[in-house]
Amino acid sequence: MVAIVSTVAYLGLEARAVEVQVQLIAGLPAFNLVGLADKAVGESRERVRGAIASMGLALPPKRIAVNLSPADLPKEGSHFDLPIALGLLAAMGVVDAEALADYVIVGELGLDGRLAPSPGVLLAAIHAAEIGRGLICPAAQGPEAAWSAGVEVVAAPDLLGLLNHLKGEQLLSSPRPGEVIDARTGPDLRQVKGQETAKRALEIAAAGAHNLLMVGPPGAGKSLMAACLPGILPPLDAAEALEVSMVQSVAGTLTGGQLTRVRPFRQPHHSASMAALTGGGLRVKPGEVSLAHMGVLFLDELPEFQRAVLDSLRQPLETGTVSVARANAHVTYPARVQLIAAMNPCRCGHLGDASLACARAPKCAADYQAKVSGPLLDRIDLHVEVQAVSAADLSLPPPREGSAEIAARVATAREIQLSRLAGTGTRTNAELDGDALDRFATPDEAGRQLLAQASAQLRLSARSYTRVLRVARTIADLAGAETIGRIHVAEALSYRRQPPRN
Repeated sequence: MVAIVSTVAYLGLEARAVEVQVQLIAGLPAFNLVGLADKAVGESRERVRGAIASMGLALPPKRIAVNLSPADLPKEGSHFDLPIALGLLAAMGVVDAEALADYVIVGELGLDGRLAPSPGVLLAAIHAAEIGRGLICPAAQGPEAAWSAGVEVVAAPDLLGLLNHLKGEQLLSSPRPGEVIDARTGPDLRQVKGQETAKRALEIAAAGAHNLLMVGPPGAGKSLMAACLPGILPPLDAAEALEVSMVQSVAGTLTGGQLTRVRPFRQPHHSASMAALTGGGLRVKPGEVSLAHMGVLFLDELPEFQRAVLDSLRQPLETGTVSVARANAHVTYPARVQLIAAMNPCRCGHLGDASLACARAPKCAADYQAKVSGPLLDRIDLHVEVQAVSAADLSLPPPREGSAEIAARVATAREIQLSRLAGTGTRTNAELDGDALDRFATPDEAGRQLLAQASAQLRLSARSYTRVLRVARTIADLAGAETIGRIHVAEALSYRRQPPRN
């Protein structure tokens, strides 16, 4: 007899069906596990053996063969412990195999039989709902799995409690979905004194989900303004929150089943490797660009990142996805992020101040800014110079407008975009392309003439030309204008990249 139990293997944000086939064969005692399993899966033999022993049961003196089918699909992670244990118990006759046939099973086992959390339970729950089955998972992840509508979730604290539930001796209560976090945190834009141009650029970036680069001396408030951005962005809708939670689930950062409507804000250090930023590693996991999906990726001290690491962001910024290629699998994660970057104009940071600038100025500016490649800079919609804050600015009272007032204008502009772009597959002006760009971002005659003249003089690339139109569309939306006019195009052109000052 072969006992068969259903589980999943994760490939990016996709849960693929896996059968755990367990058979007891006459012969010398052994516990063999096959099916392209990684080290964590291979070690499950000892965890399963210990968990079964903790209930006072002994493994039969036979050859135990466990096959993870399909055999050519890579199996990674500790969530195979529980399905292997239940398959073995079914083969031993301890639990009825038919009672397990209606469930997808995931969970890590402790040597004492407790069920420990494992990444990806939300993906497993969504997969179970799609195929019309229930889900068995650890009790700690029951609130996470309960977010998948239409799926029966059995969340057990330990192996013994699960067996009692399956036999009808001690029923486990159904878990409730985790709480939804909606409170925004972070500084308020009232804390930023002066910097009106930069705050205007930040508002445009938030309204259209555009990428933004701030260049200025140390202490000018670049990092503070970037930290204020989540406070003026609209909250995630239900579909976006589920997408973000799926990434967090497979990364193992979704704790307590809590879903958040606050957009992610990720701020990796400039020493981050390519795998840390875009995903990968020995066991492929989402990188910072995927953990910031539907939110903000803030790169401070941009030129201090390794050039190859920065250039690895070109594809995600263009397509909204990141692909991690491995010899045995290709994994794709979502990466629809808003890039906010900050940098000093030169290594010393005081290029415009003759009394503080180093002796190599202005040549140091060209050398320092050359660390960031032109193609990456071309993908940034808004470039703004942030001036040093004077003592007179600091002595002024707080500005009249804060994050709440700006967030209201941003929300209105986003609503205009959602209404206009309904049915096109895009959500913001930053994603406009092809026919949608021609339909919604074509300026009037005066605007076209200005854009044509500027394109010739500034030698704008096709990508830069498109991004100017997208920014102009957002500026027009903030102004409540139906048509993009000359003034909107002019402001959008003012935010294009400027060469280093000589």
